Amino acid sequence: MTRQSKVIGVPKELKNNENRVALTPGGASMLFLAGHQVVVESGAGQGSGFADEDYAKAGADLLADAAEVWARSDMIMKVKEPLPEEYGYFREGQLLFTYLHLAAAGELADHLLNKKVTGIAYETIQLPNGSLPLLTPMSEVAGRMSVQIGAHLLEKFYGGRGILLGGVPGVPPANVVILGGGIVGTNAAKMALGLGASVVVIERSADRMRALDDIFGGRLITLMSNPFNIANAVPKADLLIGAVLIPGARAPRLVTEVMVQSMKQGAVVVDVAVDQGGSIETIDRVTTHNDPTYVKHGVLHYAVANMPGAVPRTSTLALTNVTLPYALELANSDFKQAISVNYPLQLGVNTYQGNVTHPAVAEALGLPYAKLAELS
Repeated sequence: MTRQSKVIGVPKELKNNENRVALTPGGASMLFLAGHQVVVESGAGQGSGFADEDYAKAGADLLADAAEVWARSDMIMKVKEPLPEEYGYFREGQLLFTYLHLAAAGELADHLLNKKVTGIAYETIQLPNGSLPLLTPMSEVAGRMSVQIGAHLLEKFYGGRGILLGGVPGVPPANVVILGGGIVGTNAAKMALGLGASVVVIERSADRMRALDDIFGGRLITLMSNPFNIANAVPKADLLIGAVLIPGARAPRLVTEVMVQSMKQGAVVVDVAVDQGGSIETIDRVTTHNDPTYVKHGVLHYAVANMPGAVPRTSTLALTNVTLPYALELANSDFKQAISVNYPLQLGVNTYQGNVTHPAVAEALGLPYAKLAELS
């Protein structure tokens, strides 16, 4: 049987200061050499340092307008979830491959379901060992950035306490409290320790705490995640980092408003889980790179949902390293065939034929869950 060529579309990202792009010229070349047509919106790669000419040399067709990219494509590759101005481009049967974070995006979910778009979310593709291969590189970036940003915001000019993260001889370092010891938390701890801070990681898995203790040679403190330990650690934090994730589900609210009220004036909160709803109760809005912070109870809150977009070159290269093999599999095969032979990819399917096909997403949205295998 002759494999059918597909049209793969890459529109320019619209989210505030989102300079990543879903496909590098190298990735476009691989799809082109596999027999597919790649259409890229003009300027889509500019923020990551990839010129239109780079895509043209790779075999891609450059289109001037996003509407045409969406209209011509069998599969759309993006970085961030579509914004309301893109909902009108959806059409039945089209495959959308991107970060979706539907647990915190009910309106987007409704439009995907109404238009019967096949939505495959990077963040819920999951390997048998529980790891999330398409979320991992961005979690690494965001974890490292959370400390870099937090250290910056602790400066008095930005409303912080006016303290240096690592202190100096004779002056104690800042206290950094990290909620969650997964990929984000581990990378945040690595950066905070490297800058000389005093670090506490609050984690619910005893095995993970043992691993962190081994990784960092006892240089940080680990605490079991429970309301008592969190309530005791939060008031001591100069920098509090939310780094918790439940695949596909809304982030659990671990830090209450009362706990935030107990924090020092000028302390900083960075919630990396904001795109899944946030793990800190006072994170009650999503901010942008243009206007990243707000103050509540005297505490500076940073709630940008696309943190890696600030370092797009690094982020785009890291992301496409892991998304491209899945994109090739989806392009080279019939959708049903692709998910039947690749169970991790099957777990990435959030919407199909007007149904929610991921249990955690369905629970978060209060919608019925349909088993993908039972749909025609």
